[in-house]
Amino acid sequence: MNEKQPVSRTLLLGRGSCSQRLALLEAVARACGIASRVRGLLVDGRFWHARFPRLRALVPRRVVLAWPEFLLAGRWVPVSELYGDLSTLRQGGGFSNTGGETLFDAVARTAVDWDGVTCSSCDLSGHVLADLGWFSSRDALFRAHGQTLCLPVRIPADLVMGRRTA
Repeated sequence: MNEKQPVSRTLLLGRGSCSQRLALLEAVARACGIASRVRGLLVDGRFWHARFPRLRALVPRRVVLAWPEFLLAGRWVPVSELYGDLSTLRQGGGFSNTGGETLFDAVARTAVDWDGVTCSSCDLSGHVLADLGWFSSRDALFRAHGQTLCLPVRIPADLVMGRRTA
């Protein structure tokens, strides 16, 4: 849950949260000469209730989400469209944020639509409380808006949530 965790640490651990794994993808893109940026979204914490039913009381009311974009062929492409455009990907059945699938996993098989473009089960726009705009990096986003969890909560949360294999 530490949004500022270095990619090298995620690689060393071989695991990380969904956000930490997205940061890894950004680092690989930049290492290959592909420019990246992030769109900051303030997401309603209830979006994660189905995924973590026993931990609902610990889920923050608002979550700052860094949604990566990559400059490909002169166009900024959100991570949700790396495998195809949203209208094509919506055939993948949508993302419910339940079970073991994370946002990081979902973008490979289905559309993840934060803007209400698809008008389908892939439309997650109802969970967005605010669009925080684009930032040159996730570090810039979290400098401007802070991390979702404060340090005393982040440490135990990272121990529990960071067990996912990267």
